[in-house]
Amino acid sequence: MSQQIVLDTTVLIDALRNRNQRRALLASLVVSGQELATSTICIAEIYGGLRPGEDQATRAFLSGLDMIPVSAVIAERAGELKATFRRQGQTRSITDMIVAATALENGLPVATDNRKDFQVPGLSLFPLS
Repeated sequence: MSQQIVLDTTVLIDALRNRNQRRALLASLVVSGQELATSTICIAEIYGGLRPGEDQATRAFLSGLDMIPVSAVIAERAGELKATFRRQGQTRSITDMIVAATALENGLPVATDNRKDFQVPGLSLFPLS
């Protein structure tokens, strides 16, 4: 059965820069029928860190992903998650909480190399190895 997987920026960067066998992993997921998606906030992070000459390959790679927009519901949930962690004395980035909220709102797992910052109640993390 096909499942959609939300790719965090860490996985996208690894795939784009051909690190950690991420291209092979993502290709095998697609071959097995998985659908790859990302939050639109990850797109901003990717383009914010592009190196000269990476534009065309990045655009081509990202065009193959489903883009999940940041809705008001997702933004509110992300803010609530960040506030909950802050009250517990933990720092989480708003971008990570947007990705987490995107996955939670859509009932999807997140693929990330940044697992410690995605320890969010109810969030499923996709195994990368």
